[in-house]
Amino acid sequence: MDWGSPVFVLAIIALSYSCWLVNNWIRAKNGYALENEWGGTTEKSNTVEAQQLRAENRELLKKLDTMQDRMIVLEKIVTDRGYSLSEEIEALRDKRGDETGSVMSLDFSNKETA
Repeated sequence: MDWGSPVFVLAIIALSYSCWLVNNWIRAKNGYALENEWGGTTEKSNTVEAQQLRAENRELLKKLDTMQDRMIVLEKIVTDRGYSLSEEIEALRDKRGDETGSVMSLDFSNKETA
């Protein structure tokens, strides 16, 4: 076998990678922290802290859903009430004008006086 050939280099890379996979499989099976590609470790995600974070996440998602429902109701109140409020104001103006007999119109246009 030629020690300088590309086949030998690829065989060493394949052997190293497969040993790394076996090492991580054994670590995962026994509950140890796993190694990542850069030599750092990754803890198991099923710890007490992770369970607390998941519970908090579920709680926050429920709050977000209720807030979104409340926002929809408030938008309906604001938009519907604004339209009916302007109609009520116009109805009161018409009613007041009928009672006094005359309606005073306000003209705010810019007319130049000579």
